Amino acid sequence: SAVSSGMSSGAVGGGSSGAGTGTGDPRKAHKPSAALLEAKRRARNLLKNQNSNMAGQQEGVADIFQIARNAKGLLRKPTALIYDESMTSHCCIWDTKHYECPERFTRVLERCRDLNLVDRCMRVPARYATKEEILRLHTEEHYERLEQTSGSPNVEVLEEMSSCFDSVYIHPSTFKLSLLATGSTIELVEQLILGKAQNGMAIIRPPGHHAMKEQFNGYCFFNNVALAVKHALEVHKLERILIIDFDVHHGQGTQQFFYNDRRVVYFSIHRFEYGNFWPHLHESDFHATGDGDGTGFNFNVPLNSINMTNADYLAIFQQLLLPIAMEFQPELIVVSAGYDAALGCPEGEMEVTPACYAHLLNPLLRLADSKVAVVLEGGYCLESLAEGAALSLRALLGDPCPPLVEPLVIPRPELATALLNCIWAHKAYWRCLHMQKTYEPEERKMGPRLPEDLHEVERLWIGGPPVPDSYPTRDTAIPLAPERVAKSAARLLLLRNETRLTVPPMRVCYAYDAEMLLHSNLCDTGHPEQPTRILSIHKMHDEYGLLSRMKLLGPRHATTDEICLVHTRAHVNSMRRLTGRDPDELNTLSSSYNSVYLHPKTFDCATLAAGSVLQAVDSVLRGETVSAICNVRPPGHHAEPEQPHGFCIFNNVAIAAQYAIRDYGLQRVLIVDWDVHHGNGTQHIFESTNKVLYISVHRYENGTFFPKGPDGDIDVCGKGSGKGYNVNIPWNKKGMGDMEYALAFQQLIMPIAYEFNPQLVLISAGFDAAIGDPLGGCKVTPEGYGLFTHWLSSLACGRVVVCLEGGYNVNSISYSMTMCTKSLLGDPVPTPQLGIVALQKPPTAAYQSCIETLQTCLAVQSRYWEAVGPMSSRLPSVYYMPGGENNNEDFLAASLRQLNISSDQMASGGPGGDQNDYDEDRPSGSKPKVKVKTLGEYLAENREMFAVYPLKTCPHLGQLPVENKPISINTNARCAQCETEAENWVCLGCRTVRCGRYVNEHMQMHFLDTEHPLALSLRDLSVWCYPCASYVDHPLLYPYMNAAHESKFGTEMPWTYACAQRFDGRYGIGPDGRDEPPA
Repeated sequence: SAVSSGMSSGAVGGGSSGAGTGTGDPRKAHKPSAALLEAKRRARNLLKNQNSNMAGQQEGVADIFQIARNAKGLLRKPTALIYDESMTSHCCIWDTKHYECPERFTRVLERCRDLNLVDRCMRVPARYATKEEILRLHTEEHYERLEQTSGSPNVEVLEEMSSCFDSVYIHPSTFKLSLLATGSTIELVEQLILGKAQNGMAIIRPPGHHAMKEQFNGYCFFNNVALAVKHALEVHKLERILIIDFDVHHGQGTQQFFYNDRRVVYFSIHRFEYGNFWPHLHESDFHATGDGDGTGFNFNVPLNSINMTNADYLAIFQQLLLPIAMEFQPELIVVSAGYDAALGCPEGEMEVTPACYAHLLNPLLRLADSKVAVVLEGGYCLESLAEGAALSLRALLGDPCPPLVEPLVIPRPELATALLNCIWAHKAYWRCLHMQKTYEPEERKMGPRLPEDLHEVERLWIGGPPVPDSYPTRDTAIPLAPERVAKSAARLLLLRNETRLTVPPMRVCYAYDAEMLLHSNLCDTGHPEQPTRILSIHKMHDEYGLLSRMKLLGPRHATTDEICLVHTRAHVNSMRRLTGRDPDELNTLSSSYNSVYLHPKTFDCATLAAGSVLQAVDSVLRGETVSAICNVRPPGHHAEPEQPHGFCIFNNVAIAAQYAIRDYGLQRVLIVDWDVHHGNGTQHIFESTNKVLYISVHRYENGTFFPKGPDGDIDVCGKGSGKGYNVNIPWNKKGMGDMEYALAFQQLIMPIAYEFNPQLVLISAGFDAAIGDPLGGCKVTPEGYGLFTHWLSSLACGRVVVCLEGGYNVNSISYSMTMCTKSLLGDPVPTPQLGIVALQKPPTAAYQSCIETLQTCLAVQSRYWEAVGPMSSRLPSVYYMPGGENNNEDFLAASLRQLNISSDQMASGGPGGDQNDYDEDRPSGSKPKVKVKTLGEYLAENREMFAVYPLKTCPHLGQLPVENKPISINTNARCAQCETEAENWVCLGCRTVRCGRYVNEHMQMHFLDTEHPLALSLRDLSVWCYPCASYVDHPLLYPYMNAAHESKFGTEMPWTYACAQRFDGRYGIGPDGRDEPPA
């Protein structure tokens, strides 16, 4: 769009940005600045190199475009669909009203057929899993227990066995159908990994994500998703797999299988209500981040309120999941797709509309090289289940995201709390989670009220009902009030009727005409804005076979009235008078403008460029094509209402926006400008209207980069009714690449865009931030631009018009625009490779500057856009969640005593898990919502901002051996039963060493055998009490922890208790060693 930061504001001819009369000595006016001459020299040299593959510099350029070149043959593969009609046999014989019913399967399939989705998919035959495949995760006893029920005619025996497990019924067909569900999931993943399908969906039952190593649970028998992921890890040797579980119930089975495995990120969004919602587990909270090598790779987003909406789920995806996914770089994404958070579901009581599931899936479809498998889990409102699953399959097929119909509401305060807690718990492990500023503990003590932007990290626990001796098997459905059922049904019907699912006959139209090549600089043939820019793009589109797949638009010049939608008539007339004038005269005239050259054909080319964009807008808004590519020049976003500016004559995108508003009655148009230079003209044209949201991400350099001045700064947000509708994201360092731009999209652009809810998206697509550009100095890859285009295509039912602005390396712009086009055509554009090696190095200056910019942008934009409000909060600066073993005294002393937190406590959940013993037997408690005693009173007195609260006393401390205090404890000891070195604990009653629950659970078994209540972690030196189901911190434990501390670190553990240290080690069992009994 313009020129380098070294150019003065009057670079051509010395005129100021506001000049229009050409006063002064014309000979001086014709002399370009030294900075401009240098920019041109660099551009000429680079362009010469592009003509010769023999040049060394070109070899470097060739390397950076290798991924884009490899994408030439990548065409959209089919979407795989796997199901089997026999899965309807599994049903509850003794309770015909059971929620997990065959109609869940049939209704989903019927709706998919209604929308003609099944015939568009590649059918994959279902298959049974082998016993060997099941035993990769489940025990043989578990397998045989279910096998023995196969074909059993004894209903009483089946019901009796079902009552031994939480929320389970067993049918004579359950064993075979569970094998079929698992085998089908494995087969779906196999198809994706082998490249036979691009993505796919498994419509299966019974579901699987609650099934554990040796327990049936929550309607689940074999863990379909976990077994398919294990297959990918072991058979295909994949190294990075992302599991996304948006079922409203926590998939604790899946979590447990991969809790120690850094090859798998498990990301779960579930209703929690402080443990009061099923499955009632401590390990479902945000503090459970993984263990051992897997620490930091387990994500729980616990929702502590009902009625969560589209806005809440979109915020989780945009501001947490997608940054993690981009940094993790998965090779495969598997979605545990439960639709029980959907509107109307009696179990979830959430309000996610069916169409929203397509929006949640859409941004994932260009990650993992498009290998995305969606596997059906829960969902018990048949209407919203069927619609949500069908629209998910439609998204996999590449259809545009349907409209959300209802305006997004403000994200719930409970959502903000859960999101920020989760970010805080994981920020030590992920570079992308440093978006929030921090505060020091002292700030909490500065006054009676906390500043509004301070977020306190707290963990509350309510829990569920006690475990019954036998689980209920009948009448387990949770009745909803009839009026609520009727209201949800009416709302679902309205949503379905108003959700437009028609798709235009062609995906993309293409605007280009060779006449636009005529505009050129007659005095400087090496000028960066040259005709070969669009010619090179056009040739590459032809070379990649894209032209034949698009609707090619004919030529069309914009009329004077159309141009005057944003420009003054005087400006239009002055450009019209250029036709036929002498080149020297034109050169003199150009010097009166800032960075503009003129040609006898400039007016014709500029009106053709603007008219071509209007042609594209017509095609999209008339429903002839979904989206559009405009390969046009001269560019437009610098052009001001009254004059040309920065290589731009008429503001093509601005004219298109006003045209759409005038001729099609649109009320909301989004312009995203990713040109490396700020679009000053577009901003000025729309700064006073709320019908156009202008978002610009650009290099700013504190106002020194072209077009210079304060207009592109963060705090320039619009005027009058347009206040808040101008969003500037200014980079103050060069070198920004895919990760920095992706963060800008995830944290700001997409949340704000969704809240705005545009009817049309116009992209001012300058590619001078691309890697290799001689003027931009940034490093965005062609595949990065393809990804950003895909993300924006989820808006406005896919009505996206991409319009070329700047970009002066013809290779960079050709590959970049080609990747945008392929993305809109639905081809699997390669995922940007952020680089595992780069992420292991210290953050670059560009990245650190990016974070600073985005933090400030969040703070500013939160005044206008509620979607980014939660992300502008500050988090505590103090946290102790490092990976691996903790190895410093400060951590042990502070975290276990003063701060009440430790990383491995939070990660491992104790030797038996951070839960009561009955939780181990009942990993997913029963459905009744019975509240027990809360921690409210305790927390009111102890409002600490950390996550784990050890008991200050415990009635079982009296069972510690009084006279037999340990001299030493070997922290390197192996489990006496299985010889493992991972996550071992020492029993304080008999000093035997056993492994914790996420290994082989031998310490848990030891407690059940001996009833020795207390065990000490050899990893972090915390102490767990089994009967109390909690960590304990008390002076009586000091001798044991000190012995382990000396073994581990070679030094004595500091004394940090409130009471004085006694030589004889005798303390009362009251809190802090006091004599009074515990309350």
